[in-house]
Amino acid sequence: MRWNVKPIQNSENVQSLSQALQIDTTIAQLLIARGIDSYDKAKQFFRPSLDELHDPFLMKDMDKAVIRIEQAIIQEENILVYGDYDVDGTTSVALVSSYLKTIHPTIATYIPDRYAEGYGVSYMGIDYASDNDITLIIALDCGIKAIDKVAYAKEKGIDFIICDHHRPGPQLPNAVAVLDPKRDDCEYPYDELCGCGVGFKLISALSRKRNQPFSELHPYLDLVATAIGADIVPITGENRTLAYYGLEVINTAPRAGFKAIIQQLKKDTLTITDVVFIIAPRINAAGRMKHGNHAVTLLVEQDYNTAQIYAVEIEQYNSDRKDADKAITEEALVQIQKNNETDRKTTVVFQEDWHKGVIGIVASRLIETYYRPTLVFTKSGDKLAASARSVKGFDVYNALHECEEFIEQFGGHKYAAGLTLKEENYEAFKQRFEEVVAASCEERLLIPEITIDAKIDLKDITPKFYRILKQFAPFGPGNMKPIFMTEDLVDTGYGKKVGADESHLKITVTQHNKGPRIGGIGFGIGDAYDLISNKKPFSAAYTLDENTWNGEVSLQLRLKDIK
Repeated sequence: MRWNVKPIQNSENVQSLSQALQIDTTIAQLLIARGIDSYDKAKQFFRPSLDELHDPFLMKDMDKAVIRIEQAIIQEENILVYGDYDVDGTTSVALVSSYLKTIHPTIATYIPDRYAEGYGVSYMGIDYASDNDITLIIALDCGIKAIDKVAYAKEKGIDFIICDHHRPGPQLPNAVAVLDPKRDDCEYPYDELCGCGVGFKLISALSRKRNQPFSELHPYLDLVATAIGADIVPITGENRTLAYYGLEVINTAPRAGFKAIIQQLKKDTLTITDVVFIIAPRINAAGRMKHGNHAVTLLVEQDYNTAQIYAVEIEQYNSDRKDADKAITEEALVQIQKNNETDRKTTVVFQEDWHKGVIGIVASRLIETYYRPTLVFTKSGDKLAASARSVKGFDVYNALHECEEFIEQFGGHKYAAGLTLKEENYEAFKQRFEEVVAASCEERLLIPEITIDAKIDLKDITPKFYRILKQFAPFGPGNMKPIFMTEDLVDTGYGKKVGADESHLKITVTQHNKGPRIGGIGFGIGDAYDLISNKKPFSAAYTLDENTWNGEVSLQLRLKDIK
């Protein structure tokens, strides 16, 4: 891996902040690197407040959306809450539909079938609305490019309100309201909300219009926090505040569905990482393996015993998902070898019977082996569908844009996207994508990078240092868990490979052969054992966490890499 050590911040600023907050200079350096350079900013960072959330009516078209929903309530119209089948979409639908049901009786929900309809607003969904006398559709986490679909709905007398967070195209759908902070003409102060975050701003505006206390919306924040974590949006600004309080709800008063999922965990407090790796995959598994409706049903269920039954079903879907992505990943790796494509700048693989619900996960798995922009294709109806994943620093969305002559439809983000194309265009697209990436992706970006936040000594790792560090949470893009580097470490002789396949590394180290000892664990880096054996000095890149053993808690190094 490439080790990129961040430059040391201005020493005068570091010293000033260190004194003002009475904190270690390393902590002050970490804060300044995050743009927190004053006492007031630090207070806001460490003690985020819901009072600091932006006015929802600052979002373009929010007033139009609220007026149209209020009109639908007065005229007793049927309203359909429509959302994508992933975590962001299903949590959005659960959030907005459950809120609307508190003020209006005729609310229906709709999640498109991943296989029959594909991503986003579908003609089938609009026909469903028409057949059921629905005259208003609220689309969440999708719809920003649904020009033709919204026009089709209008012909059937159905209005649309779109709540999306993806990049708009050159033309916006002709909807009653298009809520998307990424609109060029939207002056909302924070444009990194996820779809569920935009949905939360909508119900915030509705509740304010109705003079409801904001505290009545607090129970919905567990859904928002889950979407923020799962959708990999920056955990900065409003997202950090929403995630902070959403985690508080998950840990103190989780909804029945979440409680049923986490009941088996032996953890007193869940972090955003737990949400991302425990709650989110299970919600996602419903849409991947069966249907996203199952996730919505679990999330809106209020009876715990019933939620437990749904959670058991979801658990099975997740187990099936694990089996599928493991098998497909192995097949894809064989295909890369067989096609002599190990040295390309991209990975593009296709097999028509691969499960569409897990190809995005498989793309991420392949990047773990071949660190480069990756697309995994499968057959979907009469077309091929793919999930794209990228490496740090390379915009795969822009790369796909340069290949659009071969693409039927695509959308997504800098690091994750989806597309469809005709099967006869697959080889031409594959070649063009390789050419685009080879020409535009710097060679260094194809080597995994570790960004080191600060160099420290082992003696700097004190209980107080770690207590303050924990308060940087919730961690995520824009506020990643700090990675430290320590030089001249020596294993005390207890280092060994661990795990059934000896793929992990466990060590106990000192620095300069003296001073405090501290344990460390490195998952997946068992091969580095030779670097630390026989008391050879080495440097380590790591994060800090706690290790609980026999009821005792101690600090440990979570090793990222060794040199």
